[in-house]
Amino acid sequence: MMYFSELTYLVASILFIFGLKALSHPDTARRGMNLAAFGMLLAIIGTLVRHEIVRYEWIVAGLVLGSVIGAAMAIWMPMTAMPERTALSHAFGALAATLVGISEYYRHGAELGAFTMTALGFEVMFGGITVTGSLMAFAKLGDLVRGTPITYKGQNILNMSLFVLTAAIFIYLIFVPSASWLFYLMVGFAFLFGVLLVLPIGAADMPVVMSLMNSYAGLASAATGFAISNNVLIIAGTLDGFSGFILSVLMCKAMNRSITNVLFGAFGAVSTSSTSQAEGEMREVHIEDVAIQMAYARQVVFVPGYGLATAQAQHAVRELGDLLESRGVTVKYAIHPVAGRMPGHMNVLLAEADVPYSSLYELEQINPDFPSTDVAIVIGANDVVNPDARDNPNSPIAGMPILEVDKARFVIVLKRGKGKGFSGLENPLFFKANTGMLYGDAKSSLSNLTHAVQQA
Repeated sequence: MMYFSELTYLVASILFIFGLKALSHPDTARRGMNLAAFGMLLAIIGTLVRHEIVRYEWIVAGLVLGSVIGAAMAIWMPMTAMPERTALSHAFGALAATLVGISEYYRHGAELGAFTMTALGFEVMFGGITVTGSLMAFAKLGDLVRGTPITYKGQNILNMSLFVLTAAIFIYLIFVPSASWLFYLMVGFAFLFGVLLVLPIGAADMPVVMSLMNSYAGLASAATGFAISNNVLIIAGTLDGFSGFILSVLMCKAMNRSITNVLFGAFGAVSTSSTSQAEGEMREVHIEDVAIQMAYARQVVFVPGYGLATAQAQHAVRELGDLLESRGVTVKYAIHPVAGRMPGHMNVLLAEADVPYSSLYELEQINPDFPSTDVAIVIGANDVVNPDARDNPNSPIAGMPILEVDKARFVIVLKRGKGKGFSGLENPLFFKANTGMLYGDAKSSLSNLTHAVQQA
């Protein structure tokens, strides 16, 4: 059975690697998810046949409970809540790793060697940070806690002091593992640090926080593997940890910001002196006028943002896009890497609505097309189309690559109201002469546009 277990672990690890590779392109992403899911099934089977297991009652109960919760979240949780669901998944995974670490220390304590104690301490420290950090991200994404940064004087110094103290306890425990009260104090400090770490981060930076939490959860799982000598946990956790970290770096690059700025910059608490003063007024347009512009356009580009997710308008935009294409209009979808509230959020929503992958264009691909675009339709996006990033060197988002929709002949912005979005930045795009504001629920507006285009 031990040989069978290790064989399933080997096959599972290979499937994880190929699954991760397949996730690098939208065309193969679904296959990648299936490969990774099958790999996880094999890993579970391989674990269930190991000789260390004495009784299965609690294991079976956990499998049933976890399966019921996971199925309920997958079936009934709306696509708009996908970021919150992902944050909860990170919290659950990290909690499992943390509890395993606490259990191992409770059982063996002073008997632990330096290597095992190092793995155990790393596991519970980063696991604890991830649990509460992910729960804070969930609360901010779900508006249970306000999305703007919550700051106070000396916050960064306090946070770093707490982390250094936690790390010092960790190092001490490596040499004196019998100091059990310090172990549990370290766990408590890790939970507290997770809350304090995410508290000053604004909702606009939640995509980076999500991928960082994913990375921490993976590293905690890898440490769990070292602590309990489980090879598949080591491999899967390492893959998860480093891929999540690389994704975080890439997303920071897409925003032209550093990870330290995301974590400690309190982005979203914007001073008015750093923002440009928009000139003119927002010009409201009507459905009929926009429909005529779109019906007789040569090229229309849709730019989805979180407003698309909030209104669950992905199917409505696909229907409108299909109608325009039937009239001979070229339709494209411009995807910014940090649009929405989680990595790949817009790709997931549009894929659910069966928008062809060939119609999705990344920032570098679509920006040269905007000058020849007749109508750009911005659906609930704000910061990713803000020309201040390009034109105002004093802006907090200066240098951030944006979708240059302002270069299109006409720009139509679908928006609920005149709010400034997650970051709190004013967007000069909304005041430009070639921009029209179509207020209301995005799904209703798109459905009305589809009807109006049919009549045009």
